Amino acid sequence: MPSFYLDQAGRGNLIGFSLFFDTLHITSEKLIVEPVVGTEERPDVLVIDRVSQEITLQSNNGQIPASAISKNIYGLMGILRLVAGPYLIVVTQRQNVGTIAGQPIWKVVKTEVISYKRTLTHLTERQVSLNKSYLALLDVMLNTENFYFSATYDLTHTLQRLYNTSPDFHSLALHERADQRFAWNSHVLRELTQQPELAKFCMPMMLGYVSITNSFINNQRISYILISRRCIYRAGTRFNVRGVDMQGHVANFVETEQIFHYEDNICSFVQTRGSIPIFWKQKADLKRLPNPVVLDTDHLSAFQKHFDQQIYTYGSQVIVNLVNQDGAEKCLENTFSQVITTAQNKNIRYEPFDFHKECKKMRWDRLSILLDRLEPDRKRFGYFYQQQSQVLKTQTGVFRTNCVDCLDRTNVVQSLLASHVLYDQCVALGILASDQDLQSQTKFDNVFKNVWADNADIISKEYAGTGALKTDFTRTGKRTQKGMLQDGFNSAIRYIKNNFQDGNRQDAMDLFLGNYLVEENEGLTTKSPLESDRDWKYYAVPVIFVVAFSMFVVSILLPDEHLSEQMMYVLFWGMASLLSMGTIFMYGIVFVDQPRLAVAKFKME
Repeated sequence: MPSFYLDQAGRGNLIGFSLFFDTLHITSEKLIVEPVVGTEERPDVLVIDRVSQEITLQSNNGQIPASAISKNIYGLMGILRLVAGPYLIVVTQRQNVGTIAGQPIWKVVKTEVISYKRTLTHLTERQVSLNKSYLALLDVMLNTENFYFSATYDLTHTLQRLYNTSPDFHSLALHERADQRFAWNSHVLRELTQQPELAKFCMPMMLGYVSITNSFINNQRISYILISRRCIYRAGTRFNVRGVDMQGHVANFVETEQIFHYEDNICSFVQTRGSIPIFWKQKADLKRLPNPVVLDTDHLSAFQKHFDQQIYTYGSQVIVNLVNQDGAEKCLENTFSQVITTAQNKNIRYEPFDFHKECKKMRWDRLSILLDRLEPDRKRFGYFYQQQSQVLKTQTGVFRTNCVDCLDRTNVVQSLLASHVLYDQCVALGILASDQDLQSQTKFDNVFKNVWADNADIISKEYAGTGALKTDFTRTGKRTQKGMLQDGFNSAIRYIKNNFQDGNRQDAMDLFLGNYLVEENEGLTTKSPLESDRDWKYYAVPVIFVVAFSMFVVSILLPDEHLSEQMMYVLFWGMASLLSMGTIFMYGIVFVDQPRLAVAKFKME
């Protein structure tokens, strides 16, 4: 594929960024990162003093001892301070997912965490335990599958934003020019970015989804790219983080860019999703689906901040709200529509669509009703189109789609909008005739559907813990019984994870993103949030239930000479089992895995 648009769209300051890989040399006193480049010159090395913790850039004058333990690495994710001191996080394995503008895009496969300290003898036993807990949380975050980076392409920006920049912008290092909303390692890079001379070692990393596929439409070779960028602001897990905060940031905000590349033509279409920007919560409490609760407060200010940011970044907004307009979700739709009416923002249009009601009994063909309503806006917004160095079209607005989770229903609608835009692009570029459709291009149609279904799964895993629901429709264009069974299985797994694992996942994100900073003497002079006390019911009631239920089973299975006595035992222990189980569900929130670190940051109660 030609890379004619590279200087305009993707390439940053490549001085110092032509690294193939680095070599990390570990000695008892220092951690030394030596760039390996395709030239004969010996580049400067980054030196971390493990004792003084000083970080410097030094000339490579043969100061690396032969006794050093050396290993190849593919970048520094950053430095995180825990109870034991600083830890260096490095990428040890990567996977190439393709190229954009001729520049390789990498997925992080494996990382390694290296302590500055050689031993933990300076810690108390309690601190050692705490440090181990924090390392476990860090491991949870680093094992998240979909971190991406590039040494030469600015992965955090859309093509249109990159084109509309100044020469000064393109002279900046990648970490300086990155869209901070999508730079997930910005906190752990902080100690390195404070020194400008270390810029070449500061690689911004994005969390989300990247797919790069070469395919054919009407025997014409094309490249189809989908990038979903998850936002670091108000990041979290499904029931722990909902709605908006005072700064206008919303939960589960994702920018999705579809890029279509054909010969000397490049097209881009951007959509967004994000939690309903009002103050609301939906706390896990052991119920299958807790009712959302709209908080009794002023929503307008935060709503306006959110959309001021969105309009400044993307232009006009069409809000596609897919929540139910009756039942438990009704309070969200009512409040949202009232706030929109009060705001009177001429750059916002509201389009509510009760997805479940309109498409009940598997009538998913009725989504055409929504698409017809959105068609004038879609034509008006257009898409970004560049031919060689000349921009012929720009996108003037976005569809901001949401359901309750901004996952399953949202992804279905976004994929349909993307398909319609892609068809228009193919006709405009002469790849398809006006009487043809994309669905007739069987090979590409399969690529398109599976890419969007994979996108749904990845975004859903990162927020809700499981793959998305309704992906059978995205993959096949049909709602199937098998797909419904798979949705049932995913819903059951979501229930388990949302109730019993998401507090830990929330803590992992808050630690990595710097929403919670570990104190130097934590566990020594101060108490750690990880040591927070549980309610007595958390320990007592489950024990009572286990004992009562065990005795109930024993009473049934072991025969007794006196049937009346046996029946009394069965009734007594059966009643005790029911009462203890009822108590567990009555106080459900006590038994849920709650976040412990920076949860106060996300509360508006």
